[in-house]
Amino acid sequence: MPPKGPAANCPDYPRHPFQLSSEDVARYLQADAEAGLSPARVKELQSKYGQNKLAGEGGVKWYSVLLKQVSNAMILVLIFAMALSYGVTDYVEGGVITAVILLNIAIGFYQEFNAEKKMDSLRALSSPSAHVLRGGNTDTVPSAEVVPGDVVIIKTGDTVPADLRLFEAMNLECDEKILTGEAIPVAKLPDADFSGCDELQTGIGDRLNMVYSSSTVTKGRGRGIVVFTGMHTEIGRIAESMSGKAARKPNRSMSSKKHPILQPAKGAFLRTWDVVGKFLGLTEGTPLQIKLSKLAYVLFGFAILLAIIVFGANKFNVTNEVAIYAISTGIAMIPESLIAVLTITFVSGMTQMRRRKVLTRKLSALEALGGITNICSDKTGTLTQGQMVTRKAWVPGYGVLTVEGSSDASNPTEGSVHFSEEIVEAPDADAEKQKSIEKDRAIRFVEPDERPHRSAARFASREFPDESSDEATTPIEMTAELSAFLQSSALCNIATVRYSDSEKNWQTTGDPTEIALQVFSTRFDKGKKKLESNGWKQIAEYPFDSNVKRMSVIYSSNELHEQLIFSKGAAERILDLCVDIGYGSQRQEMTEQVKESVLSRMNSFADQGLRVLAIAQRTLSVKVSSGDDLRREDVEKDLTLLGLAGLYDPPRLETKGAVKQCTEAGIKVHMLTGDHSGTATAIAKEVGVIPRDMSALPYHLAQSLVKTAAEFDAMTDEEIDRMPELPLVIARCAPHTKTRMIGALHRRGKFAAMTGDGVNDGPSLQAADVGIAMGLAGSDVAKGASDIVLTDDNFASIISAIEEGRRMFDNIQKFVLHLLATNVGEVVLLICGLGFQDRSGFSVFPLSPLQILWINMVTSGFPAFGLGREKAAYNVMTRPPHNHKKGVFTWQVIADVLVYGALMGILCLLTFVIVIYGPGVDTLGFDCNRSFNDDNEHDTCDVVFRARAAVFAELTWLILVTAWEIKSLRRSLLHLDPRKPFGLATVAKDLYENHFLFWSITLGSLVVFPCIYIPGLNTKVFKHKAITWEWGLSCGAVVIYLLGMELWKAAKRTFGWFADGEMDAVADQEEGREKRLLNLRQGAFSFSRTSSLAKEAREDPQAVGLREGTV
Repeated sequence: MPPKGPAANCPDYPRHPFQLSSEDVARYLQADAEAGLSPARVKELQSKYGQNKLAGEGGVKWYSVLLKQVSNAMILVLIFAMALSYGVTDYVEGGVITAVILLNIAIGFYQEFNAEKKMDSLRALSSPSAHVLRGGNTDTVPSAEVVPGDVVIIKTGDTVPADLRLFEAMNLECDEKILTGEAIPVAKLPDADFSGCDELQTGIGDRLNMVYSSSTVTKGRGRGIVVFTGMHTEIGRIAESMSGKAARKPNRSMSSKKHPILQPAKGAFLRTWDVVGKFLGLTEGTPLQIKLSKLAYVLFGFAILLAIIVFGANKFNVTNEVAIYAISTGIAMIPESLIAVLTITFVSGMTQMRRRKVLTRKLSALEALGGITNICSDKTGTLTQGQMVTRKAWVPGYGVLTVEGSSDASNPTEGSVHFSEEIVEAPDADAEKQKSIEKDRAIRFVEPDERPHRSAARFASREFPDESSDEATTPIEMTAELSAFLQSSALCNIATVRYSDSEKNWQTTGDPTEIALQVFSTRFDKGKKKLESNGWKQIAEYPFDSNVKRMSVIYSSNELHEQLIFSKGAAERILDLCVDIGYGSQRQEMTEQVKESVLSRMNSFADQGLRVLAIAQRTLSVKVSSGDDLRREDVEKDLTLLGLAGLYDPPRLETKGAVKQCTEAGIKVHMLTGDHSGTATAIAKEVGVIPRDMSALPYHLAQSLVKTAAEFDAMTDEEIDRMPELPLVIARCAPHTKTRMIGALHRRGKFAAMTGDGVNDGPSLQAADVGIAMGLAGSDVAKGASDIVLTDDNFASIISAIEEGRRMFDNIQKFVLHLLATNVGEVVLLICGLGFQDRSGFSVFPLSPLQILWINMVTSGFPAFGLGREKAAYNVMTRPPHNHKKGVFTWQVIADVLVYGALMGILCLLTFVIVIYGPGVDTLGFDCNRSFNDDNEHDTCDVVFRARAAVFAELTWLILVTAWEIKSLRRSLLHLDPRKPFGLATVAKDLYENHFLFWSITLGSLVVFPCIYIPGLNTKVFKHKAITWEWGLSCGAVVIYLLGMELWKAAKRTFGWFADGEMDAVADQEEGREKRLLNLRQGAFSFSRTSSLAKEAREDPQAVGLREGTV
């Protein structure tokens, strides 16, 4: 294992790496620029140089966690009670309170420190990553694991993981303002020679053959060797020089020279509030954590009020016992376990999400996930597999090539290629006809075991026939038109395809779209590597830009003695730049009629679910060199269209089910994709985002469901808001379109999630309520702007995250309800109990201070932790999202707290009264708050101590069974899941399902007995004594309490109280849920209750075929 700290030392170069050639740097570090470091060498260097981290970066501080434990309201009250106990020489009570404080701090510290460490480790997984070349393969590793000598591949959107000496770059520019303060990106030149320059006189911004840690790649791509890591990087040196100088929030200045005269006072106040607010947990944390911290201090204020009431009830004759009881009553008002339970629940949620391929970068996302109403998702790699295969290619003047039988997107030797003269418009109906046309002109690829490294074109020959087929195979003719198409597809491409002799398989690197084109060209021995070995040399590159949706490169050819520009991209965008079509003698002018013909062919591909790219080229009339600064618009013009490529990215197997699950959960899925409208529509229908039969919908409604970005962006906000339904599919989507979509959703009161992977997706990810970045295809910029990261780029993982978010929200409501109901019950008992006075006029307390502490610290805490671990409810994904504006404290929770708390307190109060006055005793003894006092027969405290013991046992059991009852806020404990058979066996299984909760309640119930029966512990510490017949009262109260809770839940279900469309309201119908269902010709298409489609269905039921009996 590598050391945990930041890099401890660095290589000792003879000169600074920017003054050395890349070959000298590689030689010094024993690095291989082609294959990278070996795994063994990486481990050796990690042990030598440590992790690539800055000092103090990450890592939870134990003392800050300890300080947080001491600073909560509960501990402060206990410390005051402890001091008071010692002050009045009650050393037994003071010692017990001290032990309680230390135990509470120790348990809280242990739990939260471990929780924070786990959160740190989970956050580290979503930190910026690096693409490194190791052992000949490209690996993605956390930036902290990069070592000197690693070969790092960087591209647009990446955050540079360490200081690199470049040895390859193409149009590479980096934003280095974090180091230099210059806002203009710096163009990089790996071949720049600084051997004759002085290190001190050459600034960081002038070292053009270096890129620096924490800078961002704004354009192009490159490769470099890591030369410095951790604190030895340039950013590390700055961090070291600034250590101890923390950045201050605005308006905190105390200078009277630069600011108005009141600024020093204002600055001092804000600085003080920053310290106090952080100490009290009021300014740092998630919104829910801050809200609950505020609640704790509001309750602290009520606790002070209750203490005053206690003093008043005792005529302000504040004896030691009265003072301690007043403090204990205040303690009963504060749910001391609340923040700790919340923290552990968050950590548990993060761990569960990690198992489901979701990394949480911000804790606030955990709170927000359960309230999502709309998901705006990309298509490629998220809804689909992201494994592109060039399924069809149309070459003007040549025909159509179709690839079949290829299941491995990386293998150019697998499957067969068929040729046809024309595109078959209806592939499903004419499948047999198509096969007969292509049968005589088929090229098949087989990979012989003895010669796996041979080119695909060699496999296309008769030398290796397909023995499983009776057909004769003939090579497809390599015409000039086809050659130009393949050549352009391969060179305008940064993907690589190679056969690994060691691994015995084909390996690819790059974007799936480019891999598909590169593999297709390699099938015909026209791969990029082969072409470059034959004299083609790259001069310039214009990377793919999501705004213009194309990429271009300039190449020179030694054989042709000319320079050509090759372009590929969205068919409509490329067509707009083309002036003719074809190749050589077959070239013709791009008239409107020809353009319409090309668009018709493109639509034919798109209707089959294919992503269509256009390939074009142009011969440059004036030669250029790599250093020339040519504008993109001056290069990408007057192109010649060489053909169309139809790429197929099949939907993930789980996508359709996930989309259906979203619909059932009241969540709408919007597909925002850069693909052609026909392709997007075909995939959207296949996965269920839109109905298969759009003609069954009212015309204006169907028109609103599918839009192009141009159509959507041309609309004003008012026009968008008047649409009956926001688009479920937006094709040719640009980054700013995504931002507009989020704005439109927010204006409709929706709570939206947005997926993104590119540099330009940052604004939309930040604008969304939950930003979701792709872990595999996503740029570091996108990850940095996101709230959660999908490690598998899978749409189904979003659904898993939402399910976990809903589970957490439910559980938070449950333990908040449990803790607050306990507090209300104790307060009702203790305040009403002040009316019981002995002959001296002092109140006789129903519970002793230590009994209160025990119930608060031991009895209620563990079940609350258990409720935080509850599994998801059976209907968690078949009900509408909760209202994010209301949060945890819904009217149902508030009512339950008051009802359960009041019932709990009243039952305990009745037991206290019956035990004291039932046997006919007419005295409450003397000074029973202090001691047993059994010396005087008339002043004995025997009956008071027995009553306290009965109330103590009863209150303990009521608190514990409450935890079981609120496993569901509405359903009966006897039948929590309507899908299961009714019976005692089912009830027992449901109760035991949550092992932690079960044993918390079971052991908590049993602990009552030693507390009551152990001599000395009972009378001296808890101030109660052993009981006999009183057990019947306590047990009877538990039965009555359970019956009362069941009746309350039954009333809520029967009368629909608090059934506001969220949470368990939908569970009231045991037979299932009401849904608006559109019964279409090819299946069902369902929407949530809020969908205006239902309104359309009601207005025109014949058109949508609304099923009879549904709403």
